[in-house]
Order: sequence, then C-alpha cells, then structure tokens
Amino acid sequence: MPAHLALVTDSTAYLPQDAVDRHRIAVVPLSVALGDEVLLEGVEVSPKDVAEALRAKRRVTTSRPGPETFAAAYRAAAEAGATGVVSLHISSELSGTYEAAQLAAAEAEIPVRVVDSRLVAMALGHCVLAAARAAEAGLGLEGTVAAATRRASLTSGFFYVDTLEHLRRGGRIGAARALLGSALAVKPLLHLSSGRIEPLEKVRTASRAIARLEEIAVAQAGEAEVDIVVHHLAAEERAEPLAERLRERVPGLRELSVIEVGAVIGAHVGPGLLAVVVAPR
Repeated sequence: MPAHLALVTDSTAYLPQDAVDRHRIAVVPLSVALGDEVLLEGVEVSPKDVAEALRAKRRVTTSRPGPETFAAAYRAAAEAGATGVVSLHISSELSGTYEAAQLAAAEAEIPVRVVDSRLVAMALGHCVLAAARAAEAGLGLEGTVAAATRRASLTSGFFYVDTLEHLRRGGRIGAARALLGSALAVKPLLHLSSGRIEPLEKVRTASRAIARLEEIAVAQAGEAEVDIVVHHLAAEERAEPLAERLRERVPGLRELSVIEVGAVIGAHVGPGLLAVVVAPR
C-alpha cells in the first residue's frame, strides 16, 4: 500500500493473515475474558479456547479496545509516513469499538476517517479489502472511504446458531429476543440488518435451518459477481459441505473461503455457528 494512506481495522474482521500482510493493514485486537483472565483476540486466545469455555459453562465476556490503543495505531501510521488513515470497524450496534476509534481519531496528528461498517466478521473484512484496493489505486482518503462504504451497503450476512442463549447473555440479541420463548422448539436463522442482529426465520430442525441458509445465500448472490465466506465456530463438518454446495450453485462466484470466527464473535454465538457472508463486487 502507498505510504500516504494507512488502513486500520479491528480483530473481528477475521481477515486471512496473508491479506493483512499483503495490504499492510493494522489490526487492533478486542479482548475476551475467560473467567478473570483477560486475553487479546487473535494473540492470546483462540476460537477453540472460547468454544471449550462455553461448553464448560465458564463465564466468557468481551470488551472493546481503549481509545489509547487506537491512538497508538494512528500514531504509528503517521510515524511510518502516512498522511491519512481509514479506520474500519465492527458495527457500533454490536460493540463500542467504533466509538473508541472516533475518540482517538479526534486527537490524531493526521486525518483519520473512522467508518462504522454496520457489519462484522468477513462482511467487515470485505469492506476493508475494498478500501485496500481503492487506496492502492490512489483514490485518496475520501475515495477509499467511498469504496468501503459502497461495498458495505451491498454486503449481507446470514447465520444459524444452535442456541440463542449466548447472544442473550452478551446482550447482542436485539429483536431476536422475541424468539427466546420458543427457542427450544425452533432453530433460529438470523441476519444483520442496519448493524443489528435481527430474526430472519424460525426453522424446526438444524438440518432444515442449514438448508435454508444455503437457499438464502444462493438467492442473495443471484447472478452477480460475488465473494462468499462461510463462517463457523467448532463446526467445520457443517461448513465445508455447505461451501462446496455454494460453489456449485452460485454462477457468479469469484472467491469462496471457509473461515472460523474468532474468540470475540465466538463468545456471543457459541459452538455450532454457521454463517454465510455474500459480498457483491
């Protein structure tokens, strides 16, 4: 990436490490507390650690980075020669990360544009990659922000969870709280809407829910050129076959990957998560 513009995101984007390295993206980690031990996502705690803790019914909580952590990232960008920063983050409806970044940006020595993606996981990740391509094409600060926000507006995320209990405990359930009374009788399908987790459908069995997730993803992709990511937590045996079926059924598919979500999102969705991100180009 040209030295005049730097990119910053947070650890919930779940970008592949080769993409982070190739585009020189600074990733600020969120934190996960397993009991009294506070650990940095992607550095000190893994998805497996969180899945095991949740299965053992240990207390698992998450927290945003402090403004000082973002201030350090922006300062490092300036010291490396950047004259501007685009900082793209998890939905402000799901985390205080965006707010912390804004506080730091107000004090930064170079211009920093903080973007609330209204998304999470590789839905956010694809916005970061769109920003990287724009920056590398020389579109400048505003052009890079525009490229990222455009892709954010086109990108969708749909997901299945085995139980709503983890979302309820973490306070991230939003309107899907209405499903709690019948949670034992249904397998909920959820989606991201205006930055929030909202109910999409109620399905009676896990197998039917996964089949519906596939149908919804295929319909959302349509004939457009799209990138797709299948996310999971401790459910690779479900994710890989779903990815292969999508590979066969989406005519405009450009890139498809299977990525396990990290510890922070894992703490809120629990083992068994299956999600599909559809990102039109």
